[in-house]
Amino acid sequence: MTQKINFLTIAFLITCSMFSQNTYIFLGSYNRDKAAEAIQVYQLDTLNGKLTKITSAKNIINPSYLTVSPNGKYVYACTDTKTPNAGSISSFEFNPENKSLTFLNSQRSGGENPVYVTVHRSGKWIANANYTEGSISVFPILENGKIDSIAQNFQYTDGSTHKERQTRSHVHSAVFSPQFDYLFLPDLGADKIRSYAFDENKKQPLTETQTLFTKTDLEAGPRHFTFHPNQKFGYCIEEMAGQISVYNYENGVLNKIQRIATHPDKIKEGFESSDIHISPDGKFLYATNRGKENNIAIFSIDENGLLKNIGYQSTLGKHPRVFAIDETGKFLVATNVITGNIIVFKRNLITGLLKKTGKEIKMENVSCVQIKQI
Repeated sequence: MTQKINFLTIAFLITCSMFSQNTYIFLGSYNRDKAAEAIQVYQLDTLNGKLTKITSAKNIINPSYLTVSPNGKYVYACTDTKTPNAGSISSFEFNPENKSLTFLNSQRSGGENPVYVTVHRSGKWIANANYTEGSISVFPILENGKIDSIAQNFQYTDGSTHKERQTRSHVHSAVFSPQFDYLFLPDLGADKIRSYAFDENKKQPLTETQTLFTKTDLEAGPRHFTFHPNQKFGYCIEEMAGQISVYNYENGVLNKIQRIATHPDKIKEGFESSDIHISPDGKFLYATNRGKENNIAIFSIDENGLLKNIGYQSTLGKHPRVFAIDETGKFLVATNVITGNIIVFKRNLITGLLKKTGKEIKMENVSCVQIKQI
């Protein structure tokens, strides 16, 4: 009888813990004005998709890309992006109880125009990609959430064949492997996915491996990358070619098994593919197209990791740079830079298709969204 009561007590506490968590969305922007709300935080109602504003932060320029620490206490942002001779990574403390987002500190990003920042699962390291000069930097994170000075910075100069866009390296993202023991760097300018081994216990965690990079198709323009939840497959969206390359993944090595378009066959040029994410159940992949299309391409994923296009969903705005899927898989939130609107879509968990829900919100030049359950 005692064992039964203890089991029921534990089950009750777990259930209460689950329901006590709230889901927040964090929005970055090309605000270009310190007086504007550069970062905004909303709470997402996971029953109806409604967004309720919680807090915001000012006095920073162009926080174009964000990431949230594993414990949800800190937000890290690429700042001073698209600013000549500048570029920084900034940290903020998020307190949902006080409804506050407080600036902590900034460090130089190690290159002009930082476009992507990611945090290690330990919460002790962040890495950022610098687009214009083609470089990667890693920083230790202090116990109070502040960013320490750069531990490592690697610069690249090689380009590819496109005479205008690929005269040199343009690293567009930095993505940890499923076990967080490798770091992958899609390089739009060089048509490469660069890679390093990552040891969180070293003062300089990045080391070269035998496989320095995976070569993509010429003029592909690799941009963002994601891994399947089963850790066996990797997916890279190629901005310039409007394609997704699918890879088998094992021990830091990528081997391509498929390449598929993110757009209908009738569209022959002007591709601006941007972001890519997989549903938590691993059954569907979503990819955004900007330019002429302004939509989300939807794919099913089979047991071998291969993609099949099953439809498209308009993002109901222009230039969908970044989107995110919540941790339950029920909602997808898309941001449209040019029209400055944020749309919440409800995912059909069976078909993978999307349907707008709730009321859209506005944020001028919104460029990024991250979702975190806290």
